[in-house]
Order: sequence, then C-alpha cells, then structure tokens
Amino acid sequence: MIDLPFTLTALRAAYREGIKPEEVVREVYRRIEAVDDPGIFIHLIETDAVIAEARALGAYDSKKPLFGIPFAIKDNIDAAGLPTTAACPAFAYTAEKDAFVVERLRAAGALLIGKTNLDQFATGLVGVRTPYPVPKNAIDPAIVPGGSSSGSAVAVAHGMVSFALGTDTAGSGRVPAALNNIVGLKPSLGALSATGMVPACRTLDTISVFALTVDDAYDVFREAAVFDDGDAYARRFEMPPLTAAPPAFRLGIPSADSIEFCGDDDQASSFTHAIEALQHLGAEVTPLDFSDLYELAGLLYEGAWVAERLTVIERLLAERPEQIHPVTRDIIVRGSAMSAADAFRDAYRLQALKRRILPALGSVDLLAVPSMPTFYTVADLEADPVTPNSRLGTYTNFVNLLDLCGIAVPTGPRRDGRPGSVTLLARAGRDGLLATLAKSLHHAASPGLGATGWHLPPLDPPMPAVTADEIAIAVCGAHMAGLPLNRELTDRGARFLLAAETAPSYCLFALPGGPPARPGMIRVAAGEGSRVQLELWAMPKTALGAFVDNIPPPLGLGTIALADGSSAKGFLCESAGLTGATDISAYGGWRRYLDHQAC
Repeated sequence: MIDLPFTLTALRAAYREGIKPEEVVREVYRRIEAVDDPGIFIHLIETDAVIAEARALGAYDSKKPLFGIPFAIKDNIDAAGLPTTAACPAFAYTAEKDAFVVERLRAAGALLIGKTNLDQFATGLVGVRTPYPVPKNAIDPAIVPGGSSSGSAVAVAHGMVSFALGTDTAGSGRVPAALNNIVGLKPSLGALSATGMVPACRTLDTISVFALTVDDAYDVFREAAVFDDGDAYARRFEMPPLTAAPPAFRLGIPSADSIEFCGDDDQASSFTHAIEALQHLGAEVTPLDFSDLYELAGLLYEGAWVAERLTVIERLLAERPEQIHPVTRDIIVRGSAMSAADAFRDAYRLQALKRRILPALGSVDLLAVPSMPTFYTVADLEADPVTPNSRLGTYTNFVNLLDLCGIAVPTGPRRDGRPGSVTLLARAGRDGLLATLAKSLHHAASPGLGATGWHLPPLDPPMPAVTADEIAIAVCGAHMAGLPLNRELTDRGARFLLAAETAPSYCLFALPGGPPARPGMIRVAAGEGSRVQLELWAMPKTALGAFVDNIPPPLGLGTIALADGSSAKGFLCESAGLTGATDISAYGGWRRYLDHQAC
C-alpha cells in the first residue's frame, strides 16, 4: 500500500525521489479493489498490461510532463485495441487507434487504466441511464453520481486515478464534478480535439477533464490542447500557465429574482458564501437577469439539437430499438419527428436570444453560477427519470450554445455536509482566467479532495513585486538558480521572482563551446515555435550595466514575450551564432535538457 495522494504534484515528487511507475500502478488497482464498485469501469485494462507499459517508461523523465500519471477515459472516447461502447453493448466497436487527445496524454507519459461508465450515448446529467451497474456517488451513495461522465468523476473522487476524461455537451463535465467534490474543467469548444470521440451533439461537444485540483485539471488540459487539423471543429487557442489572480474583476451572477435553487436553502446559502469568497478575491459583483439564459438552455433538449443526437444512433434506433436504454430512447426518438424547417426555426431563435444575452455578458469578465440548483437521490430518479435531470442542467445547458468555457470548483461542504460547488464561466479562450480564479477560490474554501481525505497543498507564496529601482530579467540557461552562472545575478543583488514560460514562439539551442554549457534562444514566426521554461529575477537597475557588459556573443538582452501575455527583458541569441548548435526545443527548457544529458 502506498499512502500517497494521486495529485500530479505529489506523484512527480515521488518519482523524483525514486518511486517506480509500476508501484503506482499496483496501488491504483489496490484502490479500485478496495472501493469495490463494479459500476465505475466498463472496461478495466489488465494489471500486467499497464505494469508493462509503466516499466517501459524507464527512469523518471522530467521532459514527459505526465510521466507515470494514471488516468481513465469515458467510454465514448477511443483507446486503441479496446472496445468503445458509449454504454450500449449493441453499439460497441473495437477502436483501431487512440483518440487524438488520448494519444497526446500517453505520449506525455500518462498511463491509461481503463474506460468508465456513463449515461448511455452521453445523454443525461444523472449517471443512472446505463445498462451496466450504476456507479455509486463517492461522497454519498444515496445521491446520484451525476452524468453523463459518471464513472470518470467517481474514479477521480476516490483517488483511483489522478485525472479522467469526460465529455460535456449539456453539463456532463461539470455536474458530476459538483456531485463528487472534485474539479471539472469544460474547455472552450474546439480547444481539445474530438477525433476519436463518439459525438452526442457534434456541434456542441467537447472532451472535458476531471481532477482533484485546479492545477492538475489545467495541466492536463494544456498538455492535450494541441490543434488537430483532422477535426473540422478544432480551433486554435493559446493557453497560458496559471498566474496570480487579477486584483479586481467584474463578476456576473444570477439576480435574486432569477436565481433558482428548487427550494434548497442549503444550496442557496452555499452559493452566497462562495460569492462572498470571490468578493474577497477582488470580484465586483453585478446581478444579471438569467431569464433569457434559461430560455436558451431549454433549446438543448426541446429543440432541434435532439435531432443531432439522432444522427449518431439512427440506424440502431431503427433496427434494434430495444437495445437502447428506454429513457435515452424516449429522448432521442423525438428527433425523428423534427424537420429541417424546425432546425432553422431553432437556429433563428438561438440567434435572437444571443443578441439579447451577449451585451449583458460583455459587461462582465466572467459569470459565477451554482454548478446545480439542488441534489437528487437515486430514489428520486427511480420515481421520475426526467424532471430531476432537467433541473440539474439549469446552469449548464446554455453554456455550449453560447460558446463559453467553464470550470466547476468545490467550495467546501454545505451545512448538511453535502459538497458545495460553483461554476465559473467566460467567453471562449479565457480558460486560463477561469482556472486562475478557480484555483484561488478552491484554496480559499480548502475543502477535502473528493472522497479521499486528502487536502489541498498550500498555495505558493505570491511573487514579490518588482520595485521602482529594479528590473525583471528573464534567464533561460546557465544563469538559472543552482547553475554555474547564477552568481552573476546573486552577486549583483538580484532576487528570484518565479518560474515562468515564454509564449510559444521561441526555439532553444544548445550552443557549442564552454564550459559552462549555454543555451541560445531565438524568436521564430507564430505557430513555428515552442514554450521555453525560464526564471524571472529582479535585478537592481544600478547593476544592470555591469551585468550586460559581461554577456558574451552571440547572446544579448532583448524583450521576451511570456506565456501569460506580459513581457520581460531577457537573454536572446543572434541567429548568426547558431552554427554548430543543436536544436533542443523539444525538451521545453534547459533544465530538462541537462537532466536528459545526465541520464
């Protein structure tokens, strides 16, 4: 038994200290056996096969950002050689290759454990619409696990895996997260490739990420967010690393006369406390009328988008309707009665609602909404399989129709002990802002992580401010902390600020000569470069002249674009000085390159 939190931070530290990936894999399967819930996984990969893959990773490799990290995927996402069922055995097929996102994660060193249960064909927010055993909610088995990504959320909440992939069309990456006390990141549409995913509504789907912490969810998302030219709906976004939260931001919330909790006073109180926490973090709150948003949300299951779901299973529905879950069948079959005229009418209605809604959304930086208005039990769904599901989508169904990104974040237990959760929403491409604020909110609440009993590690201290007498200097090589030329900074009174990354428009080269060995970084055209790890140091302006005078060619100081959109003075290399140099951009930074050379 390994008493180790399966957060990325904890596992990376354990690997640096010598633990082996196969030991972690054995602990994964021990935890799965200990929880003993047959509803979580539809297909669990054989232990020996995953151990063999873990051993093949070899010694810890820091240039693989997900080295030895165990994960699971929802069973409407392909993994090579494994069945994809979408929770319908009659639909099942064996995938010939990994989904694009799964391939990215495995290339980064992540270890796939298995494929998880779901509401059939990703149609539902409750997690009980499956022919397989229903996964048990990790916090309270009486409560529904949430859907459609039920198994993925429960597996993460129990600490079986570090993260899991779900999908999100109407809230399937957010509602299960809220019900199981974990983070659910729903990316901007098109940021993650849908190649190798069984669609629900192809125009509105996205793969999503479940994790115990915001940092973990965002790290996984950034690793997977690579443009896929083979996905017709893919879009290019720059996703910067998390930085300090802005000192002030405009926050929209549902107005008092338009907010809905279905009579759940504990949920109302929990949301109020979360908004107060956001105000302490700098939120300037603006109540907004959500009536149009609720009307828009109704389109997803009452309008022509139901017919889009029909395109996935039309043949199965016609030939073997009895093989489809009865609730799922009753929902999707309505699409067969819809016409092209209905689709156009609903498209016009969507556009008219957006015209009314978007000006209000443009007046704020982001929205905060309850992740769901209230809780429902398994017994509630047995009595009424439709109404509770619809209510769970109150604050989620409109999100993808408006092209918003979102993240559900735990906010601490309610008065009755059930998990509190808030979802932050913003315009497409603002995933980094949401994750930054979600991280601050998560730490302010400091809840337990899922159902594990683990707790959030403390936040790193904020970056010290650069004074008027200092200048921030970015270093990417031998001047970094602990490396041979760092004394050229410290002897001049420079102080460390933080680790950072460049914008993805640089190449890094190992220059000939030395000692000491040095890299050279050059800027290239947009889309042709990579992010490069660096450090920011604050140097007294009075020492800058002597420092610059000591820099040898082909190096010099220039302006470096950073991943968070800011810039700093730092080391750049003349392209004429690259004769005999080796391109090491693939390592992502000088330290990773040195680690590789030392192996």
